[in-house]
This record gives sequence, C-alpha cells and structure tokens, in this order.
Amino acid sequence: MPAENWFQKNTKFGVIPASNTRSTVPDGLAIKCSGCGEILFNKEFEKNLKVCSKCGHHHRMSVDERIAILFDSGTFEEIDVPIRSRDFLEFPDYQTKLEKGWAKSGMGDSFRIGLGEIQGRRCVAGLSEFSFMGGSMGSVTGEKIAIALETGIRLRLPVLLTTTSGGARMQEGLMSLMQMAKTSAAVARLAKARLPLIVLLTDPTTAGVMASYASLGDILLAEPGALIAFTGQRVAAQAAQGQKLPLNYQTSEWRLEKGHIDAIVQRRDLATIIGRLLGLLHNPPTKQSNAKITKRP
Repeated sequence: MPAENWFQKNTKFGVIPASNTRSTVPDGLAIKCSGCGEILFNKEFEKNLKVCSKCGHHHRMSVDERIAILFDSGTFEEIDVPIRSRDFLEFPDYQTKLEKGWAKSGMGDSFRIGLGEIQGRRCVAGLSEFSFMGGSMGSVTGEKIAIALETGIRLRLPVLLTTTSGGARMQEGLMSLMQMAKTSAAVARLAKARLPLIVLLTDPTTAGVMASYASLGDILLAEPGALIAFTGQRVAAQAAQGQKLPLNYQTSEWRLEKGHIDAIVQRRDLATIIGRLLGLLHNPPTKQSNAKITKRP
C-alpha cells in the first residue's frame, strides 16, 4: 500500500479519510460533565444550576453564581474590606499567581463577605471562590472570615459560610496557618454570643479549611458528591498501610454516614433549607417548605 494510504481504512463502501471525522461541538455551546462524561448544552446546564441532568454531579460555582441561587434577589450587600494579600515572604511566583487570581475572579482574594436575606431571613454570609488560587486560605481570607463572624455578633445575626478550598495557602507560611486558630476563635466568640453558624461544604473542602472553621458550624450541610477531607486520597492511602478504603471515601456521603455532617442537600433546595434553618435557629419560621434533604442514617 502506498505510504499516503497508511492512515486510511479501506471498506467495501469506499475509503474513510484519515482526517478526524468525529463531530465537534462549537465553543461555548456545550460542556462535558466531569462526573459522567456526558455532553451537556450550556443553556440547559445553567438552567439546572450547573448540576448534570444525567448523573446529578454538582459542578463548581463562582461566588456570584452562589449568591444568585442562595439569596433573595437584590438583597445581598457586600461588606467592603479593602485589603489584598501581599507576597511578604517573596515566595517564588506568588505575586504572579495573585495577579492572575485578581484578574480571573474579579475579587481581591478568595473570599467575599456581605449581608443578605435567604427566604426573607437576614444573615451575614461569607463565600469562598475556587477560581482564586483554589480557594486557598491566606491572611486576607482569614481576616474576612473573622470580620464576617464579628459582624454577626455586632448585629445579632446568624452567619452562613460556604466553603470550596484546597486548604491553607502555603505561599504565606505560618501566617496562613495562623488563620486556622484565628477563624476558630472567631467561631467560638459567635457561639458565646449564642448566635448560630451554618456551614455549607462544597467541592472541594480540604486541609486547613476543613480542620478549622469549616468543621465548627452548629449545622454542617454539604452538596452531593463533594470532596470533604483533610488530606488527599494518595496520602490517605499511604496512611492506611494497605487497607482498602471505601469507594465513597472522603465524599459528603461518607461523611454523612460517619456522622461528620448533618445533611446532604440538593443544590436546588439549598435556599429553602437554609432559610428554614435560619428561621428555626434565629427567627420564627414564616412558612413551610416541601424541599427534601438526605437525613443522617
């Protein structure tokens, strides 16, 4: 066979060209589900709150998207904290990564705080942004979390924190690790003031964040299938010393089974469930809801 025909397949129906004949999807029209690989059209995907209609996989959301689905329209007001992380250790490439994070997320760091209403119930909120250096917790993030909790105490309001983070930011060394103690102490002050803290764990919530304020809520909710862990699966497998880990290890389902969290809530039900909890814990409930949660066994 001539060399030019090596990458052609002869069939009784003719010759199939060597060029890629697989159909393509124009950019921006559809995405591939990271859970099952199904092709999802963007319009339907967004309408379904970034949840796969085939397998139910909950894809990550930005802070703006999270605010849109949780808070009553037009009620969220950001608390402006005009501080930004600095490369005080002169860590290699840290300044470049900060600048990329500022440009990509439109935020000064990986956390935003504000006041808003959920189902008519007012609360203080803090939300993490994964697109800013993996939602990592540095000195600025820790300060914002502390301010959110202290604002709750000052205004006598409950606090909602949503998490999506790879953990403490290594580029800030001990200053980053200090935020674990700082945020935990702020949570303790909120508890002393007898005000509730609700934490919503989303994919992923790991390491220093999980080992501090993210574990300390009065109510711990999680989205289905979220990775919730202190260490990665590779490190956990090494620590297990050959023991076989469960297939759902470190997922929100595994955490619920072991009693580490209170409930798994579908994204479409989050606003209703959190609004109901705010009513039960702080304000008198005004109406009943049909939203369902996965209860602890």
